[in-house]
Amino acid sequence: MSHDGTRAVSVIAFIGSVFSPWYKWSGRRDPENHVCINVATYGPGGRFTMTDRGRSALRQTDDTFTVGPSSLHWDGTSLTIDINEISAPPVISRVRGQIKLTPKAITSKELLLTHDGAHVWRPFAPISDITVDLEADGWQWDGHGYFDSNFGTRALEEDFRFWTWGRYPTRDGAVCIYDAERRDGTTLDSAIAFTPDGDMAYTDAPPRTPFKRSLWQVRRETRADTGTTPRQVLPMLDAPFYSRSAVETTLNGERVTGVHEALDLNRFASPFLKPMLACRVPRRAKWRF
Repeated sequence: MSHDGTRAVSVIAFIGSVFSPWYKWSGRRDPENHVCINVATYGPGGRFTMTDRGRSALRQTDDTFTVGPSSLHWDGTSLTIDINEISAPPVISRVRGQIKLTPKAITSKELLLTHDGAHVWRPFAPISDITVDLEADGWQWDGHGYFDSNFGTRALEEDFRFWTWGRYPTRDGAVCIYDAERRDGTTLDSAIAFTPDGDMAYTDAPPRTPFKRSLWQVRRETRADTGTTPRQVLPMLDAPFYSRSAVETTLNGERVTGVHEALDLNRFASPFLKPMLACRVPRRAKWRF
């Protein structure tokens, strides 16, 4: 997010594009044949890009991940993301430029999201600085961000009904909230505090608190002190099964604003949703470097 809170970006690199209908229709047998660098910008002139590409578009080394015209490169201190994508309808245009993310520190921990370790969250750098330089008016800014990763050996909808996630900068660093309802009837209830030097520890957090549903009526909740209600301060991504937004809440007496996500896996599992997604997620099977 920008320091003034008016703009934000998200970049997700996929091997096995979990939200792609094409990957689902393929039987999810060949993740390297469904790769993607999803880029979304939020604020004035925001765009959404998510192209499902075939294995000919994928190149990997120890420090570089490339999918077609876009790439991520780690130089030991910073992650540089070079972007050259086409946005999805209703506004089709080129999204091109560079984002640089510089972590304050790299963590060494991970969180099992299921008891058997089929889903794992790895918060590489929850406290980072970012510089955004895109070829569009107003899209040159600095801000704060994070770098994390999810790994899994089963489809999300097999193991989860619903989850929420949030990353909130605090006066001492950042707090990440990861709460989920699993299909076996158990819940994940995690609040983790990070310091700028990379220390990570589970922390007490106030209770889950519902707030206003998204435009698609996706249920939303996050942690908040008793007697307070979270609120959306910047809309980001709104889909029939998913909501991403900047949310203001109160954690242990501190008013904080961060990125919040809510994911309804019951809705996502519906076969009727996949053709709708295909309109926003085109498939490009072939690529030449």
